[in-house]
Parts: sequence; structure tokens; C-alpha cells
Amino acid sequence: MTTAQVGPDRDLVALDQLVAVEEAAFIARLPESARLLAEATTSLAGGVVSNWQMAPPQTVWIDHGLGSRVWDADGHEYVDLHNGFGSMLVGHAHPAVVRAVQERITLGSHFAQPTADVIPVAQALAERFGLPIWRFGNSGTESTMDAIHLMRAVTGRERIIKVEGSYHGHHDAVQWSVYPGVDEMGPVRRPASIRTGPAIPQALAALTVVVPFGDLDALDWALTEHEGEIAGMILEPAMMNIGVIPPPEGYLEGVRDRLHAHGALLAYDEVKTGLTVGPGGMTKRSGITPDIICLAKAMGGGVPCGAIGGTAEVMESITDGTYEQVGTFNGNPLTMAAAKATLTEVLTADAYAHLERLRVRIVEGSEETLVRHGIDGHVSALGAKGCVVFSPDRIRNYRDFLAYDDRWGHAHWLVQHNRGVFLPPWGKCEQWTLSVQHTDDDVDRFLTNLDAFGKMVRQ
Repeated sequence: MTTAQVGPDRDLVALDQLVAVEEAAFIARLPESARLLAEATTSLAGGVVSNWQMAPPQTVWIDHGLGSRVWDADGHEYVDLHNGFGSMLVGHAHPAVVRAVQERITLGSHFAQPTADVIPVAQALAERFGLPIWRFGNSGTESTMDAIHLMRAVTGRERIIKVEGSYHGHHDAVQWSVYPGVDEMGPVRRPASIRTGPAIPQALAALTVVVPFGDLDALDWALTEHEGEIAGMILEPAMMNIGVIPPPEGYLEGVRDRLHAHGALLAYDEVKTGLTVGPGGMTKRSGITPDIICLAKAMGGGVPCGAIGGTAEVMESITDGTYEQVGTFNGNPLTMAAAKATLTEVLTADAYAHLERLRVRIVEGSEETLVRHGIDGHVSALGAKGCVVFSPDRIRNYRDFLAYDDRWGHAHWLVQHNRGVFLPPWGKCEQWTLSVQHTDDDVDRFLTNLDAFGKMVRQ
């Protein structure tokens, strides 16, 4: 193939050439990151602390952050739209969070006993999300694990349902069909339960039933096929593991009603959507309240956190000991101080109005840029979350997501990064997160880089 070709093939040739050039520039810019990675490899598995940090072409080491910006170990400044995979909705070193943590650390950092801040945090979450009773943990994985344990304890059943292409943490019950291959997925309406590697026991496959997102008929099949055996379903109310996929009209209500009709519970995984898509996450945005909500990431203002909320009836199973929800660091004082500041001082009505204004600006600007360069694509965004999707068709589920070429997202990520915008790695999968400290200038830099990307692809 040559660049004289036209249409999609020509685009892919241009992308391959662009990726090669931009990856070389990326590596040349980051010698100190390369040095640190080499040094770390002697004592850290893979030289990093999470496999998701092993993104090609090389891990980026961060030195510090302030406001809407971060600086890498080589001294380069970036507009940060990575934001810790969405954890930093408050931005970096927000004065209210810094003050709260500084004041708390002088009083002691851990006791494995409750401190007063747990009460206003629980009250704020109850008000925002409409579920009255809460417990705390330390991560999104813990939150979803607790939710599944709780659904099983309440119902006395063992099977759960999850969505194909959704990630809910790295415990056994949900490590099924996260990124299954085309040749192993099974039928559209009855997907196979594909384990995420050899660490997950194959014997557990029967306990996790997989369905496609947005398909109530498939859910009907799963509930009927396993009548009286389903404890509940864990669901991202808007899929965030493969970009941003809103639920179809009536889907969330239909899921809740069908589960309840079969004596099963509904748990929302709002680890990514909670607080970022609105003050009460997708729960308040949709008006459909589940039995259990899982939170983490943005709730903690940058400090490790996790929470589950539930109806009084469901959470009574924790109170009476039917499910023993425990953890030495649950409700850690530093986490609670940061969460209290985040919920009561930072994420105000004015802050959400600011985020909405920036959302409109980045979405409209991106869509105009795609049209101007004749690039098939669109923007999908909810609140502070959004992404450019290099496909003319709306992505409805995981199988749609697989159908467009990974090279678009990777090339765009490289172009943005080499020009001072840090998006989450694995560009096709992830989404940007705006923070309350981002500005019009930050959005302008992203749009300028997207325009440059369009020119490079179409030259």
C-alpha cells in the first residue's frame, strides 16, 4: 500500500506513519523516565506499580502536579486530562483538600477506629445519591467486591450477572469477559464467560453470567435460564471502560425492574461515573436508583478511597452480621478528611456549572474539528468525562467498540502527549476527565492538538 491510495486504507497508512514518527519523538523527549524505569525494573515487577502503567511506547514518570497541570520527570508540563484515571476531579493540590489533609495528619493518620469526619461524608453521599446507609473501603475493587458479597449474602444466591466489556476491579467474580477476543466471545445474545487470564479459576465461570450492554432481551434470557439463582447484577450505568457509552433510553429502569421481578438486586458500579458525570453520578442523572452503589476515585480528592451505599434493607445485612464488611483502613482519617473537603467545599453547584461549560466547549470544538478535516468520528461525553471516538457510528456495546481500529486512538494520544496534553494511555479505551481547576486555555490546547492531528492524518 502507498499514500496514493484513497479512503480508509489511506487513513491507516497515514496513521502507521504518524505513529512511528510520534513514538520516536515521545521516547526522545523522556530520557529521565527511561532511566527511572530501568532503575525500577530491578526491584519492581515490570518497573511499575500497576500493569496499566506499562503503556506503549514507554511509561511516563510524573514529578508533580498543580491545578490543571502535571510535570513529568523530564520537566515537561502538560494539561492533565488523564487525571489519575478520573480520580482528580478536584484537580491537583486543591487548597481545600491540601488544608484538610495537612490539618488531619498532625492529629494522627490512622487508628482503625472511627473519627468524626466519617459522619458528614456518609451524610453527603446519602444526600447526593439517594441511598441512606453507607460503608467505606479503600478502592474501587473493594467497593465492587463488597457489593457482590452483599448481594449474595442478602439473597442467599451465588450467581451474578455482569456486562461484556465492563471492568469492575480485579477480584475473581468480575474478571470475566473484560476484554474477550473476537474468536472466544460466543453469541451476541449469550456471550461466553471468558476468564481474564490463568489467575482466575475456570471453575468459577458458571457463577458469572455475561450479557451485552443495553440489551434487555439478553438480560431476560439470563434471568430465565438461571431462574432463582441470580443474586444480582453489577452494572456501570454508563460504560466507561471502552470510552463513554450512555445507556439506551429505558434501559436502566428495565434492568432494575427485571432483576427485582426475579428476586435479584441491582448494584451500580459508579467508581468512574460517581461525581464526575454530575453531583449524584448516573444515579441522580438517570433518576433510577439501584439497591447498591459502588464509589471510589473522585470521591477521595486524590487519596485512596472506596464506598458502598445501599437501601436500609440491604445494608441491614451488614449491621446484623450476615455480611461482615471489614477492613483495617476503612474510614481512614486522611481519606475522610479529603473526602469531606471534596464533597462539601470543592464539588459545589458552581463547580459543576464550570465543568458543564467546559464540556460544551470541548465537545463542540472537537466535533467541528473532525468535520473540518473530514475525519469519521464523534464525541461522547457525560459531565467531566468524554472522549473522541474515531468511528462514524455510535458505540453501543463492547462488540461495536472492537469494530474500529486501535491505531486512531493511539496516534491521537501520542500527538496530544508530545504537544503538552496528557490523556489516559490506551487511547481507544479511556476517556478524558476535566477538573474543576481546568480553564478555557486548557481546552484550547487540546483542540489545537486535535486540529494538528487532523492535518497530519490528511496531509
